[in-house]
Amino acid sequence: MEYGLQRRSRLADYQAGLVARGEICDADRFLLLAAKFHGQASTTLCPVCGKERLTLVSWVFGDSLGPASGSARGEAELAQLSLARGEFTVHVVEVCRGCSWNFLIRSYVTGTAKTRAKRGASR
Repeated sequence: MEYGLQRRSRLADYQAGLVARGEICDADRFLLLAAKFHGQASTTLCPVCGKERLTLVSWVFGDSLGPASGSARGEAELAQLSLARGEFTVHVVEVCRGCSWNFLIRSYVTGTAKTRAKRGASR
């Protein structure tokens, strides 16, 4: 699922003065650390400050992941998890490490349904 329309709407509200910068530039320290250590560099400049290139952070969620669910993962880790685990959801968040802008830009399901079925059958 893509969230481009919501992103454009949020930025339009900011540019129109309907939303304060602090309301949209609110990345917490954990998201900023995830961007630093697990993020993927983007070529897109931040739509708020225009000074920094955005970083894409992928968060994974799903029962098949066990304790890894709810954590940020790099591209190589995502590829490994997709092959080795049952289905799980990935949420991709764009983050500006300069001004703390952040927005969920897409989510998708990956992993192998076959693995999930096998695990469920053994219970």
